[in-house]
Amino acid sequence: MNESLYRFRGRTTYIPQSVRAPQAQVNGGKLVETKRILVTGGAGFIGRHLVRELRSRGHEVLSVDLYNSDLDDFRRCDVREFRQLEEACQKRTLDYAYHLAAEYGRWNGEDFYENLWRTNVVGTKNLIRLQERLGFRLVLFSSAEVYGDYNGLMREDVMDLTEIKQLNDYAISKWVCELMSLNSADQFSTQTVRVRPVNCYGPGEHFTPYRGFIPKFIYSALHNKPYTVYAGHKRIIDYVEDTCRTVANIVENFTPGEVYNVGGRPEWESDIKDYSDMVLRFVGRDDALVTYKDAEPFTTHVKRVDCSKAVRDLGHNPRVAPEEGIRRTVEWMRKVYQVVG
Repeated sequence: MNESLYRFRGRTTYIPQSVRAPQAQVNGGKLVETKRILVTGGAGFIGRHLVRELRSRGHEVLSVDLYNSDLDDFRRCDVREFRQLEEACQKRTLDYAYHLAAEYGRWNGEDFYENLWRTNVVGTKNLIRLQERLGFRLVLFSSAEVYGDYNGLMREDVMDLTEIKQLNDYAISKWVCELMSLNSADQFSTQTVRVRPVNCYGPGEHFTPYRGFIPKFIYSALHNKPYTVYAGHKRIIDYVEDTCRTVANIVENFTPGEVYNVGGRPEWESDIKDYSDMVLRFVGRDDALVTYKDAEPFTTHVKRVDCSKAVRDLGHNPRVAPEEGIRRTVEWMRKVYQVVG
């Protein structure tokens, strides 16, 4: 008989594997029941970190993504294809699904709009249909981009109280996904929590021209390539491990219908130029690479996001300040792209 070693309150106990489904685990001094969880987009930037965080708490996690991977307990699955997603969901009895699979970014959504709408909207609808049938709880990753042209403090209820104009197809697609989940809850009593991450960054995010400003600045500086900084834009950023620790807490504090902003501390808000300056300092270059331009059109100048509800309900507590997070990300990208010096 296979046996596993467990240690709790100083005692070592051997528990037969055959009777451990599910088994309580210890997380932060609190006993947590093991859950069976699906993570779509599990081979992506945030997905890999989230899978690691959930497994560290003793949960059983199946990750799926578009392409093959050598990750443990992984299945190839295109969320745009209902049959593939159905097979993944029925592989085991699910308690929760975290839905991260998506086409990311404003300009990516303009250049590859077919992929954006099929993946973000049709893919989400496929998962919601399976949620209606199988009854698992859903954590739906949206985006702070849904706040569009709103210039005030971005609290979660802004979307209910104010007419918002999203500024690009990516933002529109994310809001459509939220609306679909709300309609499903009304019609089929499905249980979903929505998450609106705010400029999540860190190791594991490879460069593409469509990624966020942090990996683009770092990649360009490392390779001595020019890049553009737009004046007058302020942002807060959130290190990926901080984001994932908070989002993983949802399993233990699930309130159907809730929506949470998850971002860095408000006192960390900085001008985009300040972030660029940090990158250049850690890479060891001056700003001769940088072209400074006026504010980017069709983009909110200042995004002030209220994360107090996540602090209250989910114990959101960002630990990695931007300077340290950017330093770690620079070192990771230096190794990945084999840049010496």
